[in-house]
Amino acid sequence: MNIRRGTNLDRVGGYNDAVVLDAIRRSEQLSRVELASATGLSGQAISNITRRLLDAGLVREAGRQKSTGLGKPRTLLELEPGGQYAVGVHLDPAVVTVVLLDLTGHVVARRQLAPPGDGPDVLIDAIAETIESVIAESGAARDRVIGVGIAAPGPIDVERGVVVDPPNLSAWHLVPLRDELRERTGMPVLLDKDVTAAAAAEKWVSGPGNFVFFYLGTGVGAGLVLGDEVVRGSSSNAGEIGHVIVDPDGPLCFCGRRGCVGETSRPRYLVHQAVHAGVLAQSIDLDDRQAVDAAFTQLCTLAAAGPGAAAEIITALAGRIAGVVEDVANLLDLDRVVFGGPYFEQLAPLLTDSVRAALQSRFTVRTIHGVEVTGTALGADAGAIGAGSLVLDHTFSPERELVAER
Repeated sequence: MNIRRGTNLDRVGGYNDAVVLDAIRRSEQLSRVELASATGLSGQAISNITRRLLDAGLVREAGRQKSTGLGKPRTLLELEPGGQYAVGVHLDPAVVTVVLLDLTGHVVARRQLAPPGDGPDVLIDAIAETIESVIAESGAARDRVIGVGIAAPGPIDVERGVVVDPPNLSAWHLVPLRDELRERTGMPVLLDKDVTAAAAAEKWVSGPGNFVFFYLGTGVGAGLVLGDEVVRGSSSNAGEIGHVIVDPDGPLCFCGRRGCVGETSRPRYLVHQAVHAGVLAQSIDLDDRQAVDAAFTQLCTLAAAGPGAAAEIITALAGRIAGVVEDVANLLDLDRVVFGGPYFEQLAPLLTDSVRAALQSRFTVRTIHGVEVTGTALGADAGAIGAGSLVLDHTFSPERELVAER
């Protein structure tokens, strides 16, 4: 485990506090002696830091280690879940999810709302109201909620906190979402791309490595973790894979080309195929998002039931996605592929098997190492949990403390 090392110089006390907190967070429970070994800090420094963290309510004593017969059993320290909280908001064109995370990253309350069609201001008001409702529902003290993280579809301008022109939110053009939500809530707000936030959260729960988080929502995207570091790109917009062409004769994408993987993976397109094949009723309104979602669920249920036209539609989708994942895995020499997003669970039975089969036969270095294909450990709320984790990382990360002290 790559635990950061501290320094015994007094001038970086804030950094050292964060190093210790980060070490406890990564290991769940550590004694003071183990903390000194893991961080490189002196026993006196560890004693002073842990006292501050205990007084601040950020860590707690969690009993003692089993005795080895070589002295007094050591007291273990762990995070105090209620020490701080963070709000996570995932803005997906189909559904907005709001969660409240405790200091350990566990969801203590959540709500969802359907985006109204009246433009950004109405939705931002609704998000702010939902945030207050989630905090109240949890019973958490509001003064222990340290901020709000937003995971939004790209492209985004992270420096200005602006959602630029997400393809599936036509009314959203240069919306200053970060500042608007900060004004409404009175809390610090951070903005990140949805797939990046999801990949960062997955890294915390599943461990380090080299993996792609393939997001399946209203659109598709890829969050990347390489060498235990989240790949953001020069403008924090890495992961835009929706315009990889997988079917030159496929549907017209808004980018002007045909057969982009994002367009051919949309529930609307798949439902349209199913209607055309006679699998679903002709009366489905393809412009009604709720009707399309219900029809998509029905299509996936039929596909999972056995061979037939429904299964062929979903199998073809899995093949298109598998081709893209295969290229990414070969390009970056990945050891894991993680699927997630609002629509993954319905597609999981056929999708994961197809991707696994493609990688077993066509992964370039398969004789050296394999590639694990899994669903996210975070469930359907991966984006929102990632957004909340962004706040926890920003607040307690040693790197952030070091930058702040320069």
